[in-house]
Order: sequence, then C-alpha cells, then structure tokens
Amino acid sequence: MSVMTAIFRKYRIAAISAIVMLLIELAVELIQPLIISRIIDHGIRQHEVSVAWIWGGVLMASALVAFLAGITSSFFASHVSQGFGYDLRDKLYEKVQSFSYEVFNRFAASSLITRLTGDITVLQDVIFMCLRFASRVPLVVIGSVVMALVVHVKLGLLLTVTVPVLLGFVLWMIRKASALFRAVQRRTDSVNGLIQENLTGMRLIRVFVRMSHEIGRFEQRNRDLRQGTVAALKLTETTMPFLLFIMNAGIIAVLWFGRIEIADGGASVGEVVAVINYSLRTIGALSALSWIMSSLSRGAASGGRVREVLEEEDPVGEREVFLAESVDAEAEVEMGGTAGMAAAAGASPIQGRIEFSEVSFRYPGREEMVLERVSFTAEPGQRIAVMGATGSGKSSLVQLIPGMYEPTEGMIRIDGIDIRELDRKRLRRAIGYVPQEVMLFSGTIRENIAWGREGSTLEQIQAAARQAQIHETIERQPHGYETRLGQRGVNLSGGQKQRLSIARALVRQPAILILDDSTSALDVRTEAALLEEVSRLSCTTLLITQKISSTATADLILLMDDGQLIASGKHEELLQRSELYRRICESQQGKEAEPHAVQDLH
Repeated sequence: MSVMTAIFRKYRIAAISAIVMLLIELAVELIQPLIISRIIDHGIRQHEVSVAWIWGGVLMASALVAFLAGITSSFFASHVSQGFGYDLRDKLYEKVQSFSYEVFNRFAASSLITRLTGDITVLQDVIFMCLRFASRVPLVVIGSVVMALVVHVKLGLLLTVTVPVLLGFVLWMIRKASALFRAVQRRTDSVNGLIQENLTGMRLIRVFVRMSHEIGRFEQRNRDLRQGTVAALKLTETTMPFLLFIMNAGIIAVLWFGRIEIADGGASVGEVVAVINYSLRTIGALSALSWIMSSLSRGAASGGRVREVLEEEDPVGEREVFLAESVDAEAEVEMGGTAGMAAAAGASPIQGRIEFSEVSFRYPGREEMVLERVSFTAEPGQRIAVMGATGSGKSSLVQLIPGMYEPTEGMIRIDGIDIRELDRKRLRRAIGYVPQEVMLFSGTIRENIAWGREGSTLEQIQAAARQAQIHETIERQPHGYETRLGQRGVNLSGGQKQRLSIARALVRQPAILILDDSTSALDVRTEAALLEEVSRLSCTTLLITQKISSTATADLILLMDDGQLIASGKHEELLQRSELYRRICESQQGKEAEPHAVQDLH
C-alpha cells in the first residue's frame, strides 16, 4: 500500500460521509424535475391550485434538504482534504530528512520546496474537488439519463446517445493535458530555483551590478512558464465550447421531437420540460469538466512528483533511520553530552579515534576519484590539520567521517569499529561540525548556539561562546544573547558568523570536532586563542586550513594534493621532508616563493 493511500484511508469515514451526503443531495436534485412536471401537468394545466401548492411545498422542502446535505458534504470533504495535506506534508518532510546526503543531492532544493508546498496544495484541492464535484459529475450525468428515460423513453434516448460521445472526448483531453501540466510543474521548479538562487546571492548581484542580467534570466524562465501554462489551458479550455455545442444540439433535438410527441399525444408538456431540465443538468455537470480536467491533470502531475520522493529508494538512509530508532534522545538531553547519548543507546561513549585505511572515494554518478588510497590515524584528543590546494579532496575527506557519504574503497574506523556498522545517529551526536559555508538560522543568538544541542542551558551556551571567542562580542549586542539575527546573519561580520557557528559545535561537547576551513575569516590572534581553547577539550579535532600558524602546533598535518595524501607528520618533520610544505611556509612568512607555490595555496 502506498503512503498516500495509507494516509487517505485514515480519513475514510469522513470521505464516506461526504459521499453519502452528496448522494442525498443528488437524489433530491434528480427528483426535482419530476416534481416540476407534476406541478405543470396536474396543477397548472388542470387548474388545480391546491395540487400546485402541495407539490410546490414538496419542491421547497427538497431544496432545503439538498442545501443542508450539500453543506455537510462540503464540511466532510474539507476535513479530508486538509487532513490529508497535513499528514502528507509531514510524511514527505520526514522522508526528505531521512535521505542520505547522496540521495538528497539528486533533488534540487527548489524542487523539494515546490513539492512540499505547491504540489501538496494541488493534491488537497484535487481531493476536495473529487469528493465534492468530480464524483458528482458522473452521478449527475448517469442519474439524469436514467430519470429522462423514466420520464419519457424516446426523448430520453436522445440524451443517452449524446453523453458517450462527450465522455470519450473528455477522457482523451485529460490524457493529453496531463503531459502538458507535468511540463508546467518542471518549469515551475526552474523558476523557483532561480528565485532561491537570486535571493540567496542578492548581495553579490548588487556588488557586481548584475541586476539587469538576473532580471533578464528570470523573465526568460517566467516566459517559458507562461507559455507552457497557456498551452495546457488552451487545450483544456477547448473542452467547454465543444461540450456546449453537442449538448445544445441535443436540447434542440429534444424540443423538436418533443413538440411532435405533444402534438401526437405521446408526451405531455410536463414530461418534455422534465427531459429538458435533465438535459440542462447534464450540461451543467459536463460544463465543469474543463475545470475538473485541468485539476485532475495538475493533480496527476503533482501526485507523480510527490510519489517520486516518497518512493525514492535509499538503503543507506533507511539503515540510518532504523539504527537511530534505538537511541533515546531524551535520555541524552537529561544526561548530557556524548556519555548520555551512549548510555541511552546502550553503548560506550565514542572516544574519537579515527583511522583511515586505504580509503578511496568518488561522488555518486561520477567516474573520477576525489580521494585515492588515503591512510592515517588520529588518536583521541589529537589535533589534525589538513592542508592542500583547492580541489585536493580536503572537504571530501572530512565529510566521510560523519557518514555523509560511504567510502568507495577501503575502510574508516571510529574507535576501531567500521563506520558502516556504527549507528549514524550515535556517531553524529558525538561530532561537532563547522562547515565552510556558515549557516545561521532565523532566531536569536542564544537559539542559534543552542541549536547544536537540544536542552542547552544558558551557562553551557555562554561557556561555548567563550571558547569560540565570541562571548564579549555577543555581550555588546543590543540585547545580548537574545539579539535577533538578520536573514542568514546579515547583521554580523564574516568572522562573527564563523565564531557563532563554532560555538554551536562546541556546545555539543563533541568527541570529534571538524572545522572545515571555518577559521578563514579570523585574525591570527583570535584564531590562536580559539585553538588554545580547543586544545583544552578532550576531543579529536580535524582542522582544514591554509594557515601555517594553525598547523605549527598540530599533532599531525595531512598534506593533500589531487585526492592523494602526499605527506604527513608534524610541522618540523614536514619542513624537512616536504618541499611543497616549505614553499607554503615561506610564502606566508613573506619570503620569495615560486609562483606555483602560491597557486597551490589558493
């Protein structure tokens, strides 16, 4: 059973109630033309006022019943559609959160946003429309045809012949429109992606004075979206004129043959009026088909896109979720830190020993290796500095430690255990990670630091801020730790944002700390103070850096080049054994250096 089917079944009682109320409403409406024919034939034509009043009262009562049934049906249909959308959005977001990094990168962020918002809203509208209107159309059409045949067989046959032709045309149109609306959704993703990209990079766009260029790009994609939407709507809107033409021709035929039947005594005026009334109801139902067809086509496209995410196979992500279910997060909050997490999971705390054994790695879908046969060992509490030119594989190396990706070849061990066998949630709770690109969330400074560890006290937050050399800066803010940050921390400098991000990692009291080039905006003095604080912590630290001042006191330096570990050792050892390391040191000390040494550094 699919996820969407399972969610809908949760609301089956409300859905059945909506349909039952719809059937009551419809049954009453289908009887009304018959009542009108009684008023005409037995009341008005026979000059029986009392009969007309009686049947008129019945007609008014039936209208009231239909009104109440329709309101109740709408209420239940709304409950089903809104509840379905709420639950599906939760399930879809939960699925996205469970993705491994490899699978997550298969979907553009803008596309996931559209699926979580626009596509689910379309599905909500489709469910309401199906329960309230789409199911009504075939029932009205079938009911009207049956009642027309009951009233007068010959005249009813005219309506019976017309309807199959119209339904065949409509079904053909739905299939054609579905393909067009899928293309529209893809173009919507493209527009959303460009909007997200531009809003994120607005500062850069203004500095480079590229507003006109970006406006032109947006206009082109917006134009493509408009053209695709217009093409889809043109197709669906041609349905209505065709339907009206056929149905009006059918009504004219009923009037023509009805006149003949009345003259021959084969039909009464009331019967002809009733058949025409049923024909008009059929027209009214079918006239909504263009809107229903458009909605169903959009719904089919949106449902496919949502299902694509829900049914995405991700063995790594599923294994992570399965293993993580054994960890009691609440126990970690109460007990604190890595030890609390380990106790909750029934395992010993992670100490932080990291061992790479002949590790090679390539990104999914690519042929070239970004790491080749890398081997090193980091003991608990050591500081490991990773240096190398841009694209040498430094960030790829540290991303393997939290299990963002799995090595293509070789083995990574944490505390002697193959990382593939470790509970990823347990492992990641023991890691403090500071990425290259600082990511701050909306909220206060306190909330951003506390985001690193749920349930952090103010004392723990302030301690982490002091270690990250940002406490005094925070205290000078208008509201201290309660100061609200602008979008993505726009009211802070680059160095301040980096130190806040580091404080968020330190508040976790990690066993392993990863600093991915996250001290680049710090001056030498601040960075030295930060590293001194980090050295007092009992955590294994991996520091990606290009500063010799950061590597001089490291326990181990890894020098990367083109995905390979070309040298490793302490500062003094590399000065003696590595010509590249010596050139980097000389270039940073202001001495003459070969041009390509500077290129290697950058």
